Amino acid sequence: MPQKYPQSFRDRAVRMVLDRLNDDKAVSPLAVIKEVAPRLGVANETLRRWVNQDQVDAGKRPGVSTEESAEIRKLRRENSELRRANGLSAPRLSSQRNQAALRRNDRLR
Repeated sequence: MPQKYPQSFRDRAVRMVLDRLNDDKAVSPLAVIKEVAPRLGVANETLRRWVNQDQVDAGKRPGVSTEESAEIRKLRRENSELRRANGLSAPRLSSQRNQAALRRNDRLR
C-alpha cells in the first residue's frame, strides 16, 4: 500500500523543485526532480506527479484540479448511495434496459 505523505511535506518538496527551476532556467524539470527526490526519500515519479498536480491547481497546466477531483469523487459516492437507496444497481439497470429493448424488438417482428 502506498505511503501517505503529509501535505506539508508534499508542499515543501514541490516548492524545492519549483524554486530550483526558477533559479536556473537551463535545467530541465526532470533533472531537478531526479536531484531532489532522493534527498527527500521519495520516488522520482511521485515527486513528478506532485509537481504536475501543483501546476494544474495553479492553472499553469491543463488537467483536473485537486478540488475538482474531490468534487467528482463526492458526487460519484452520492450517486452510488442514491442508487443503493432506490434499490437500483448499475448492472441491474443495464440488464433491465436490455430486456426492455428485446421485448420491443419482439413486438416489432
